[in-house]
Amino acid sequence: MHVPVQAIDREIWRDGVASEGARLIPEETPLALTYNGGTYAVMMGTPQNLEDFAVGFSLDEGIIKSVDDIKSLEIVRLDDGIELQMWLASEDGARISERRRHIAGPTGCGICGIDSIAEAIRPAAVVPQGTSFTPQHIMAAMQAIAPLQSINMQTRAVHAAAFWSPSNGIVALREDVGRHNALDKLAGSLARSRTDASVGMVLLTSRVSVEMVQKTAAIGAPVLVAVSAPTALAVRTAEAAGITLIAIARSDGFEVFTHQGRVTALRAQEIVDVVAC
Repeated sequence: MHVPVQAIDREIWRDGVASEGARLIPEETPLALTYNGGTYAVMMGTPQNLEDFAVGFSLDEGIIKSVDDIKSLEIVRLDDGIELQMWLASEDGARISERRRHIAGPTGCGICGIDSIAEAIRPAAVVPQGTSFTPQHIMAAMQAIAPLQSINMQTRAVHAAAFWSPSNGIVALREDVGRHNALDKLAGSLARSRTDASVGMVLLTSRVSVEMVQKTAAIGAPVLVAVSAPTALAVRTAEAAGITLIAIARSDGFEVFTHQGRVTALRAQEIVDVVAC
């Protein structure tokens, strides 16, 4: 049954006392991504926002260059999983044959099945300068995530990736048991809505590994903000890609690891204007 949340009965022990009751937990199911009739990858993920996942994964993996490269997309629900069936123009088929990988990706796996070191640490796209942000912007953006995480509010067991802009707030938010899947879903949502990623920030409720930076670069966002710490390779990749990497973003502040120039303090008059709003 392909629903994002399931109610499961369980026995509860608290303070030495046993009781029974149901708990909502997130679903996890195999998601097969197929192109022109051939399976490219099988990932484990949350069965929600699957069109976004199919488009975002295809863009982030470099299988397509634009959402328009997908000529048709069909979600086929099977007894033991879900197929995301895509058909591309014939010229894109060669790109798939060069990078095809038959994998079963465990939850949270971002580069499972890649068969070379060079592919794993491929250079990320270089992002444009884009928009600068104030510390107040960054704090407001991160605080806006939790109330919109509908699955996590029920289960406390999924990751979120969101996109925030000063003019619109949270533009899109996607959840998944896998943090890479959540970011792929966000990428697909932004691509399908033709959102200009250079005007906002990508927000993560997870740690920042190199794949998360690579995916953010593919999206084209100039700033990546996460609640947890980055890896050293993620920092080096963000530096090379021109991305402002902000991490350990908590209620009391955050840390800027790369391209600090995009974080600017408010001038006195701007503070008055913000308070007035």
